[in-house]
Amino acid sequence: MLRVLTLSTLFPDRTRPTFGVFVERQTLGLAARPDVELRVVAPVALPPVGWARRHPAYRQLAALPPRETWKGIDVHRPVFPTVPLVGGALNPWSMWWTLLPLLDAIRADFAFDVIDAEFFYPDGPAAVRLARRLGVPVSIKARGADIQMWGHRPLCRSMIARAGRQAQGMLAVSAALREKMIGLGLPGDRIAVHQTGVDQSIFRPRDRAAAKAALGVEGPLVVTIGHLISRKGQGLLIEAMAALPGATLLIAGQGPDRAMLEGRIIALGLQDRVRLIGPQPHEALPPLLAAADVMALPSWSEGLANVWVEALACGTPVVITDVGGAREVVDRPAAGRLVDRTPGAIAEGIRQLLADPRPQDEVAEAAKRFTWERNSETLYAHLLGLAKAGRAL
Repeated sequence: MLRVLTLSTLFPDRTRPTFGVFVERQTLGLAARPDVELRVVAPVALPPVGWARRHPAYRQLAALPPRETWKGIDVHRPVFPTVPLVGGALNPWSMWWTLLPLLDAIRADFAFDVIDAEFFYPDGPAAVRLARRLGVPVSIKARGADIQMWGHRPLCRSMIARAGRQAQGMLAVSAALREKMIGLGLPGDRIAVHQTGVDQSIFRPRDRAAAKAALGVEGPLVVTIGHLISRKGQGLLIEAMAALPGATLLIAGQGPDRAMLEGRIIALGLQDRVRLIGPQPHEALPPLLAAADVMALPSWSEGLANVWVEALACGTPVVITDVGGAREVVDRPAAGRLVDRTPGAIAEGIRQLLADPRPQDEVAEAAKRFTWERNSETLYAHLLGLAKAGRAL
């Protein structure tokens, strides 16, 4: 029996049901194995109590239960203090200090064999300190922004590198991200590639015309899904739509850029063809992606975005920038186009796919290798290897 403690600041809760849903799905797959027992610690970062009470978002997070059963999994949600805007470099220390008594208590009745940290920063540096104290091995997974954003900040980069050198094992969502980790000084012989999965019984090709009609859309449809932040490039995509007359763009997501994006839509006179449809529950994504002729996401950084693979599984080609594991996903013409991060290049990539559509089943073939079964098997073998090595010491 393998006993796993999953540590992740990316994990859904009742206030953010789609937050880190890919971590949730991976964790559910691992926990479903008959030879695995698993508990989750999902730390929540909050500013001092006075601030938390004044801001609606913080109020909701502060009201989360400290422990609950989430989809059959025992989940702890400890709160660790942070300072908005400037607290990033302090978060690993704050998390470590907060989790010390909790992990001691968990360990008393659940003798976990390994800590599985599901985001490299701030989770990784805190996890290695906790694991060393408890005498268990630790694995840290890199997903993209944790390396590509935090890794560019000197103090954070040093903590990431130190954690990677101390961890018994590491995972990266793509081979390209693994190379970036090695470039930061992390030992490559301890980094394995662990790609995401997609439920292909749900994310699958459907009657595109009927799916469009259900959305009230006629003509070519482009969809983008992601947090509304500059890194995801929705503003560039809106500008690209000005060069694609007759096409409709649906933007799913929420975030701080919403007002700016609304203003850009109005300034370009695209209100009749570009719509912000807000955050969508995960179960709403398959019909949305299956309705689209193209899924576009011009990010400036990614590891290997789940939505890339989910779109392909629905038979929808993608227009994405050449970042992270993009070349590992767009590995054939039917899968889509890799483009420069400019409105003109984005528009041209979309135009090419609209002019020469490939059969949906041919597009979906590019996603066949991304399964949750493979994801779970790979993760189990990785963690079991670390646990066996730890027991032998």
